[in-house]
This record gives sequence, C-alpha cells and structure tokens, in this order.
Amino acid sequence: MATIPVLNASGQEVGTYEIDTAEIADRVSKQLLHDVVVMYQANKRQGSHNTRTRGQVSGHKKKMYRQKGTGNARAGGKRTNVRRGGGVARTVKPRDYSYRHPKKAIKLATRMAIRSRIDDGEVVLIDGFGIESPKTSQMASVLRSLGLEGVTTLIATSEDDSAVYKSGRNISGVCVEPVRQLNALSVLTPKKVLFTTAALDKIKDGTFASASSADASKEEAVA
Repeated sequence: MATIPVLNASGQEVGTYEIDTAEIADRVSKQLLHDVVVMYQANKRQGSHNTRTRGQVSGHKKKMYRQKGTGNARAGGKRTNVRRGGGVARTVKPRDYSYRHPKKAIKLATRMAIRSRIDDGEVVLIDGFGIESPKTSQMASVLRSLGLEGVTTLIATSEDDSAVYKSGRNISGVCVEPVRQLNALSVLTPKKVLFTTAALDKIKDGTFASASSADASKEEAVA
C-alpha cells in the first residue's frame, strides 16, 4: 500500500491518497518494459536513410586508363566505392522499422510502468490545476509551486483538457496527456509524473481505456 500526499495548485498538502500498486500490476517485469519501450522507439524511426550504389551515382563505366604501362594501380570505372564520388559498397535503403507486440502485453507494460513510478516515489499528485483558459504562465507557476520547475514532467489528466494541454505544451520538458493515451515509453521517459486525483482514480479502478493500436507507423504509438 502506497500513500501519496495530495497537493493543491499552490503546493500545499491538502490530504493523502492511498493506493495498492498491486491492483495496478501484480508485478514489474523489466524485460517486458524493455521490449515494449524498444518497440515504441522503433516505431518512431523514420527509416528514410538512403545511400546510392555504384549503379546510381553519376559517371561512365569506361575504364579510367589502360591496364598496364602507366605505373598506377589497376583501376576500372570511376564509380567504384573506393573512389571519391563513387557508390557505397554496403548500401542502406529506406525501410520500415515498426513492429508490434501483443495488445495484452502492451497494456500490461503500461500498468507496470505506472506501478514502478509510484513504488519509486516519482509521482506527484495534485487535486486540480484550476486552469479555466489556456495560460502558460499559470501552468509554470503551478509547476514551480510543486517543485517541478526545470524537471522533465509528464502531466496525466483524467480526460482531454484543452486548457491544461495548451497551458503546458510550450513549457520545455513538459508533456500533457490524458490517461487513456499513456504508454510505457511516455511514463518512463520523464523524471516525474504529475497525476490529478481523478486520473489516478481511473487507473486505480481500471476504468481508463487505453488505445488498442500499437503500430502507428511514424507517430508515437499509444497503448
């Protein structure tokens, strides 16, 4: 059983929140977390790298000079890979790096990541932001009051809150996501995770619905 202090927007403690992390995930598997995080990182790769073979570079195939009698080493065409401007011997072509693990494994990894952050004391809990309209300075003031200024932070809300999202998106190192979009990579990347009590309630009750698709090819996939 973990007890997390509940803070308000001014950084003052207004209560405590008790949660049994075993209800979120019965264990934390480092191997599963590693596999899923690597999958997300691979899915974000563009794979647009491209090098040209000797058949694709400009230049003719004519032998540069006769075989014997010049005193130089034997040489063929100018497009060989040993010459400047020539082709590449072992070319790298565009490819798709994306792949996916089973949906159940991805969802379990998300829960394991959340449990590990709570067990390690890297979760900050707030009762609410009190932000009615987008204002970056107000969000920065809240983070400063919570001791998160200059700290990479994931802000997890219970639902899509445009005011909170627009207030935090311009702050360096801050990412705002609803709990239904959390995944193992987004939870484990920042140094701190800032939950609202409503968001943690959804995780505790198991009512937060995570996305089922894990193969958004060139965008950050969610689980």
